[in-house]
Amino acid sequence: MRRMTWTAAILLCFSLVLAACGTKDAESVVKELDKVVNSMESYQGSGTMTLRTGQQPLEYKVEVSYQKPQYYRIKLTNEEKDITQIVLRNDDGVFVLTPKLNKVFRFQSDWPQNQGQVYLYQTLIQSILVDNSRQFVIDEDNYVFDVMANYNNGSLARQKIWLNKSDYKPVQVEVSDTNAAVMVEVKFDTFDFGPKFDKAVFETEANMKATPSSQSTEEPTMTEPDEGSTNGTADNAANNADANAGTNADAGNNTDAEANADSNADSAADGNNADNSGNKTDNNSAVDGDDQTDNSGNAADNEGDDAATGAKPDETADFTAMKPSYLPDGVNEPELVDIVFGGNPGLMLRYSGDYSYTLIQTEPKDQAASIVPGMMVDLGFTMGQLSGDEQQTLVWTYEGHQFRLTSANLPESEMIKVAQSVQGEIGK
Repeated sequence: MRRMTWTAAILLCFSLVLAACGTKDAESVVKELDKVVNSMESYQGSGTMTLRTGQQPLEYKVEVSYQKPQYYRIKLTNEEKDITQIVLRNDDGVFVLTPKLNKVFRFQSDWPQNQGQVYLYQTLIQSILVDNSRQFVIDEDNYVFDVMANYNNGSLARQKIWLNKSDYKPVQVEVSDTNAAVMVEVKFDTFDFGPKFDKAVFETEANMKATPSSQSTEEPTMTEPDEGSTNGTADNAANNADANAGTNADAGNNTDAEANADSNADSAADGNNADNSGNKTDNNSAVDGDDQTDNSGNAADNEGDDAATGAKPDETADFTAMKPSYLPDGVNEPELVDIVFGGNPGLMLRYSGDYSYTLIQTEPKDQAASIVPGMMVDLGFTMGQLSGDEQQTLVWTYEGHQFRLTSANLPESEMIKVAQSVQGEIGK
């Protein structure tokens, strides 16, 4: 009897040891994740990202490449809409490439260190490491962490991260809003640590040539947001013009005044500034704008004024307007005004109510949209650029359209929601 008792006790202890060896708790996994991310030299992954910020989900193919210490390449592709955008970080800075439109934008940014990205391994692991209230479960072959979301979109509250138990490779990510609704989902098809990259993978010119433009055979147009006087002047002029537009709207003036002011802001942001006499200054701009303005915010001549306030029927025939599906609480349905910027048809949507803001949409043909200094904002399907203090402007491109959202009182999180929902509805 005594021998049987000792035998049972030994078997029980042996079973407990085996169970302990085969199961890890949250703390031990976190410690190993810290070692993995600190010793990591490179990685490459691909998968599908689904955005549910509009009325209809949008799917994008995501390809991510990283090489220590600061080389990144992210390729986002929507095959249905034939949209491809590449984000690069290399020794020359941070670049957003749109090969189909033959455009390159250069940002002054610490991206992605200053902004989390749902498809970057470092961002996912860091969110696990810093959240002491993290939740942890084991789901078949994966470790699952439920942690706080750390993104520039304030509506995203939490995220679940699935990591493979054997090698800690990412399997899936779900980012939810404050109502626990999944807004962003990433499913990785492949992920490898330690790949060797050719130098050209992170070079701007090589990436543009690898995906040639279907619309142009010319060299890519590059715009750099330097901190010099040219862009500073453009930024100030844009903000002043937007402020004038808001003042005119609040005063109940007709839409012509606002259209002129917003057109002036767009021209200023494109680098086409004018001196006090109305003469164009030489800013070495990559853009040839048709509408020149003086410092008073008025068009330099009657032809420019007419172009800013109304589009001719034949000019707008091929222009497809896109309207945001998201409307903040307390904001009225917009007033729509057909306009023309730089010879290209456009649409201005003016919103009023608890928040006042304008959204200008244009469809530039062979023009590059200049980017003034500011913060790069991840909209999920593309990168936007936020600038201004009291008067903020968010600029982004989508399906060959350029959008410009301006407001003095719309919070940044609401601006992002509006921008993300533009793909939700098409048509006026």
